[in-house]
Amino acid sequence: MNQKKSLWKIITGSREVSLLLILIVMLVIVQILSRGTFLTPTNIGQIFRNNALTMLMALGMLCVMLTAGIDISITSTLAFTGMIIGMLQKRAGFTNTFVLFLLAALIGIACGFLNGLIISKGHLAPIICTMGFMYIWRGLAYVVSNNQWASGADVAKFAEFGKDGSVGPYIVLIIAYVIFFVVMKWTTFGRRIYAVGSNADAARVSGINVDRVLIQVYTMMGLLAGIAGALSVSIYASAQPNMQYGKEMDVIAACVIGGTSMNGGRGSVVGTFLGALFYAVLAKALPLVGLDSIWQNLIKGVVVLAVVLINVLTQRTMDRAALERREM
Repeated sequence: MNQKKSLWKIITGSREVSLLLILIVMLVIVQILSRGTFLTPTNIGQIFRNNALTMLMALGMLCVMLTAGIDISITSTLAFTGMIIGMLQKRAGFTNTFVLFLLAALIGIACGFLNGLIISKGHLAPIICTMGFMYIWRGLAYVVSNNQWASGADVAKFAEFGKDGSVGPYIVLIIAYVIFFVVMKWTTFGRRIYAVGSNADAARVSGINVDRVLIQVYTMMGLLAGIAGALSVSIYASAQPNMQYGKEMDVIAACVIGGTSMNGGRGSVVGTFLGALFYAVLAKALPLVGLDSIWQNLIKGVVVLAVVLINVLTQRTMDRAALERREM
C-alpha cells in the first residue's frame, strides 16, 4: 500500500513525470493503431525536423509566459526575418550560412527588443502590443517580398543545412535546450524571470529591475523567432511572406501542455520540451492512424484540453502537499 501510495505521489507530484507517462501511453496506443509503423527512425526524425520551429520558439515563449506575458507576433517575426534571408540569396546571391543565421538572429533581437521596450516602458498589455507587431512584421514581410518568393533554386546552398537527413536542425535544438535548461535552472537571471512572474511587485521591492527582465525575455523570444525564420527557409527550401501563418498558437499550446502557467511563475524547460514533443507526436499520429482531416482538429483539441486539465490537477496536488508540509 505504501509503495502504491509513494508511486502515486511521484506521478502526481511532478507535471513532467505525469506528462511523460501520458506521452508514453499515447505512443503505445498509436504504435498499436498504426500496426507498428509509427515508431520508426524515419518517422521520429521527421517529427523533430518538421516541428523544429515550434520546439525552438517554445523556449522563448516559456520565458515570456513565466513573466505572465504572451507574444503572438513570433511567426510574423519569423516570416519577416525569413523573407529578408531568402531575398538576400535571391537578389544578392549571398549564401554564407553562418552570416545569414547571424543576421536572422540580429533582426529577431531587434523585433523582440521593441516588443519588450513598449510593454515594459509603455505599460501596454503584452497581447495588444504583440498583436500590433504581428501585423507590422507580417506586412513588412510582404513588402520585402515585393510579390516574389525565394524558391528552392534560390536558396539551394543554404537549404543544405536543414535538408532531410541533415543534422543541422537537431544541433540547433540541442544547443538551444541545453543553454536554456542551464540558464533557467542554475542562474540568477533564470530565478529573476520566475520571481517577476510570481509577483512583480515583490520582485521590484527585492531589488530586481522588472522592466529590464521584461525587455530581456521578449528580446530572447525575438532572437529565437529570428533564428527560426532562417531555419524555416533552410528546412523548407523556400521563403514566402505567409510562412508559418497562425502557428504561434502551436507554440503557446506546447508551453501550456508542458505545464507553463498563463499567470506566470510556473513552467520548466523539460516540461516545455515534453509539451512540444507531445503536440508534435499528436499532429503526426492523427493522420497516420487513418483519421479523416475533419476529425483531426476536434480530437487534437479534446486531447490538449485533457492534458491541460491533468496538469491543473497535478499542480493542485503539488500545492496541497506543499501546504500540508508547511502546516506540519
